[in-house]
Amino acid sequence: MSEYYFDGKGKAFRPIIVVLMARACNSHYNNSRDMQASQRSIALIAEMIHTASLVHDDVIDDASSRRGKHTVNKIWGEKKAVLAGDLILSAASIALARIGNTTVISILTQVIEDLVRGEFLQLGSKENENERFAHYLEKTFKKTASLIANSCKAVSVLGCPDPVVHEIAYQYGKNVGIAFQLIDDVLDFTSCSDQMGKPTSADLKLGLATGPVLFACQQFPEMNAMIMRRFSLPGDVDRARQYVLQSDGVQQTTYLAQRYCHEAVREISKLRPSPERDALIQLSEIVLTRDK
Repeated sequence: MSEYYFDGKGKAFRPIIVVLMARACNSHYNNSRDMQASQRSIALIAEMIHTASLVHDDVIDDASSRRGKHTVNKIWGEKKAVLAGDLILSAASIALARIGNTTVISILTQVIEDLVRGEFLQLGSKENENERFAHYLEKTFKKTASLIANSCKAVSVLGCPDPVVHEIAYQYGKNVGIAFQLIDDVLDFTSCSDQMGKPTSADLKLGLATGPVLFACQQFPEMNAMIMRRFSLPGDVDRARQYVLQSDGVQQTTYLAQRYCHEAVREISKLRPSPERDALIQLSEIVLTRDK
């Protein structure tokens, strides 16, 4: 069950960022692009924490497909799926302990706490329209960006003693991570299911108001009632989807993602030039143009 998603069919977005960041920081610090074994371990651990969170999220959401195949909970049932997620997390914890760096352990333990708090934020909602967007961005940071930001920070700590570099790595990961999720929320409206490997309008069906919906609501205030009742009435999901597509919610969310990517590029450009640093700059462009 735990091996089920480690089939090489995911995008491996997180390990790629972490490996590039490790090499970029190493190049910056001592002109050596070689990656340490401990840094490579962080890339594995990041993907394991991510995968454990997917297994658990799918239980919470009662999801039936992921990466174009059936979810663990649909094949083996919810109880076993919860335990499988726990097992992946324990394997990640053991790998983390083996690195033997207490700073790095603290950094990545924070990620696990953020994932839980982010999921709790997603379970609740804000009545006040002004609070809603801040709530959404905080949830987005905790559920998606924290893992990327802190994994980037962890490899920078292992490769370079300069706290300025640690902050650059963290800020790059945070900004790219938020942009990545904003685009994910856009794709839920603009992409078809076979492309994504998971059903679209999934967020609306879960009662979630993401960026495109919150922007659309500024143009169509009648969406407010639907957001409040979490799109629970028959026809709510389809009507909300139509409102979003008639509004410029998708464009505005994409524009917001561009601003986060621009900030990520501004941060990483503070490092000395290297092929990996330039690849990280390119990666922030790819985040915006991907279609799955």
